[in-house]
Amino acid sequence: MRTADFSYDLPAGRIAQSAVEPRHAARLLMTDGLTDHRFSDLPDLLRPEDLVVVNRTRVRRARLRGHREGGGGRAEALLLRPADGGRWEALVRPARRLRPGSRLRFGEIVATVVENPGGGEALLELDTGGRPLEESLARWGEVPLPPYFRGRLDDPERYQTVYSAGAGSAAAPTAGLHFTPEVLEGLAARRIALAAVDLDIGVDTFRPISAARLEEHRMHREAYEVPAATVEAVAVARARGGRVVAVGTTVVRALESAALPSGGLRPGRSETSLFITPGYAFRVVDLLVTNFHVPGSTLVVLVAAFMGEGWREAYGAALERGYRFLSFGDAMLAGRAP
Repeated sequence: MRTADFSYDLPAGRIAQSAVEPRHAARLLMTDGLTDHRFSDLPDLLRPEDLVVVNRTRVRRARLRGHREGGGGRAEALLLRPADGGRWEALVRPARRLRPGSRLRFGEIVATVVENPGGGEALLELDTGGRPLEESLARWGEVPLPPYFRGRLDDPERYQTVYSAGAGSAAAPTAGLHFTPEVLEGLAARRIALAAVDLDIGVDTFRPISAARLEEHRMHREAYEVPAATVEAVAVARARGGRVVAVGTTVVRALESAALPSGGLRPGRSETSLFITPGYAFRVVDLLVTNFHVPGSTLVVLVAAFMGEGWREAYGAALERGYRFLSFGDAMLAGRAP
């Protein structure tokens, strides 16, 4: 399959550069009939027997800005995930000038380059002077906003979901940014159950596919956990004839990675490099709440696999009707293609 088949023309003016307030005032396109709604309508668009599954990961203050020791100029690092031996996989700048042994200082955090295989990625060893890493990141790190977002967030919490818990991601599960306490209360009032997974979002969220064909693309590993309570909640919803509603592509990847041939789910923590492409047989997810994604990205490919060719009609309608795209944009509620 050609990567170009999953691209589309996204005018720069359609990329959301501000966050809608209140969050649930964002627009919501229901792909069944291509009808327009607000995100606050979500509880009324679902059935009481449905199950809504969210990703409760929290964005780590993983962007570090500083300098190369020895007068080497500015340096940046974006921590992606922990590696063996307490080291970290990271995106670094300027990557070409950083050789093994190079030392980068970010406030009290000193990072030593262990490996630099190219492509902007490196393996770092971090020294925080004995302070727990998350404490040091809280002081010296920044929330890594998407590179296409040129706006300003006065409150970094706006890039966190209201139900986030446990920092572990390099990006937010953006479909969940539309939820508010009022929406959660609306789901509860309709007796629509809520469950959670954890998936630590990594580098593939930030960039489009570079390979000409999907088969040549290598997905990065991401850690995820499906709690036993979520496994049980899915089974209960299924028994009641309900649908599993995934909030975001990360929830889809977590649930489908944990799916068993029998149709059940395997509880626990693991890693996934699952790349969902057209032709994939979905075992768990029935409905998808998701934003509108970067052209030619793995996220668009997943949406195309889920919706079939209907994804183009939905994206075309959203563009025509003035929907806002990408992380701080609007959302859609999509059904799975037969």
